Amino acid sequence: MSDDKVKKGETTRLAIEDAAFELFMQYGFHGTSMRQIAERTGLALGGIYNHFSSKEEIFAALILDNHPYKQVVPLVLAANGESAEEFFHSAAQAIVSELGKRPDFLKLMFIEVVEFNGKHINSMITEIAPQFLPVFERVTKIRKNLRHSNPAILLRSFLGLFFSYYITDILLRGTIVEKIMPKDSFEQFVDIYLHGVIKESA
Repeated sequence: MSDDKVKKGETTRLAIEDAAFELFMQYGFHGTSMRQIAERTGLALGGIYNHFSSKEEIFAALILDNHPYKQVVPLVLAANGESAEEFFHSAAQAIVSELGKRPDFLKLMFIEVVEFNGKHINSMITEIAPQFLPVFERVTKIRKNLRHSNPAILLRSFLGLFFSYYITDILLRGTIVEKIMPKDSFEQFVDIYLHGVIKESA
């Protein structure tokens, strides 16, 4: 196959993903048809099947191609701090700043959870896990300062920090709770993650 055909095929594939992404954001996965994707892309319906065997395959590709780990991993590795607390504060700030530019990815993950019950998460983790190995190595160096040192627990709790922050941010948007939220709410959120909510006894 010539380079021109490969480039054209890749361009068409990306155009299909872009069209599907817009439609999924607007109508959800089940509310979008392959015909709609074809029409949005400017292709005949058969042209879609030359690149993807099904609508679900398009969705699975979208999750991987739109996952922000390519931007997030270098930010975490570059996070300042020798101590666990300094590192987590710095890494959290960097990740929130980057993910704040990508509300579309969070919507995509909501579709994954609500409409697929997390069906594609395993393949996604299998694909991106090797990219996070340097992050695990960085955490290993500071884990002697942590109450829990199991890397899987640390990763799960850290991911939970961001998802819970963003989900509550969406749910509380425009409410009275948002209006009384302090400006440094995320810093306090991270502090609770690191130290809990119970004061240490004197």
